[in-house]
Amino acid sequence: MLSHHPIFVIFVVAVTAPLLAQTRLGSRVPVVVIEVLLGVLIGPHVLQLIENDAFLATMRSVGMVAVMFMAGMEIDFNRIKGKPLSLAASGWLSSVVLAVLVVGVLHVIPDVQAPMMVVIALTTTGLGTLLPILRDSGQLEAPFGRMLLAAGTLGEVGPIVAVSLALSSRYSTWQEFLFLLVFLGLVGLAAAVGVGARPPKVIALLSRTMHASTQLPVRLSLMILGGLVLIANEFGFEAVFGAFAAGMIVGLATRGPDGEAFRLKIDAVCFGWFAPFFYVGTGIAFDIGALTRDLPTMLLLPSFLVLFLLVRGLPVLLYRRELAKPELLPFALSMSVTSLGLVVVITHVGLQTNHMSPDIARALVGAALLSLLVYPTLSRILLSRVQAVDSPIKQD
Repeated sequence: MLSHHPIFVIFVVAVTAPLLAQTRLGSRVPVVVIEVLLGVLIGPHVLQLIENDAFLATMRSVGMVAVMFMAGMEIDFNRIKGKPLSLAASGWLSSVVLAVLVVGVLHVIPDVQAPMMVVIALTTTGLGTLLPILRDSGQLEAPFGRMLLAAGTLGEVGPIVAVSLALSSRYSTWQEFLFLLVFLGLVGLAAAVGVGARPPKVIALLSRTMHASTQLPVRLSLMILGGLVLIANEFGFEAVFGAFAAGMIVGLATRGPDGEAFRLKIDAVCFGWFAPFFYVGTGIAFDIGALTRDLPTMLLLPSFLVLFLLVRGLPVLLYRRELAKPELLPFALSMSVTSLGLVVVITHVGLQTNHMSPDIARALVGAALLSLLVYPTLSRILLSRVQAVDSPIKQD
């Protein structure tokens, strides 16, 4: 019976997760992690309370776009420019080098025959997952949060661009590169217009409709989101690339005290309505039983989980002068939280083009999900201990 009411089931979980997070045990686990776990529990592979049908698949994709839109809105280049951004770029390039070396070693193992795809998957960071965790913990304004936001941005945007250039079957690599330049030019132009062109009549109109039933500023922002997702798809890029760019444009245009009311509204729409479909839906879609059906997958899954930490976590050594020593391990764990959506895209393309074996695809997705469950939880526990040690010192 419940399977015929997916929206109700999703929001029962969406309400239950933050309530569980208020308990003593749940307070150590990020809410998004609880949502994914509950999604696995109610899904077709465990309790079978809900099916992973076409509607949920569509809403999960929309939810992922909304989460990436909010991630783009949080990017304040004044906050991450300079050292955070340069370290993030160096860290991601270091991860690419490490991934190439790792995959070179793995390539000698039979059936591991997708070097480019595995390299890209290993260099991702789930900014969409880290964002609500940073917001809820109050770390966004701290040096730790600014550094992690910059690292997460590169860990999300870099692989998105790489996926679009390397894995697109619609256009050649050179065509994709040209489209990338055109797309970035359009984004830059739109951002400049949004920041610089603010005619008084337009501002007055948006202000009048901010609290009206028309909600024109919110609708306009969602139109920009849909438009850039459409353009990104037409250029052969992933939808999340367009969503992230749209978030940056809207975020730049609404920066400051005057945009606070609007940002609260768009927060409510994206995190209150769309995001649960992504996080809970991710758990529902995950076939946990597939991880134990064959020996190669069982062996590769923990290997990939460790490799995510090695490839994305090891560049934390670049941050030794910027972060306190006790913060380095939580930072490495946070950077190793993989972008599950991107990994799913990479494995899907790999399977469709016969460039990746099912064993590798299942192991990558399973390890990405485990990284989402394990690494942010460990990072939060370690960070809370660091803060608990620092608090008495600051009081003294």
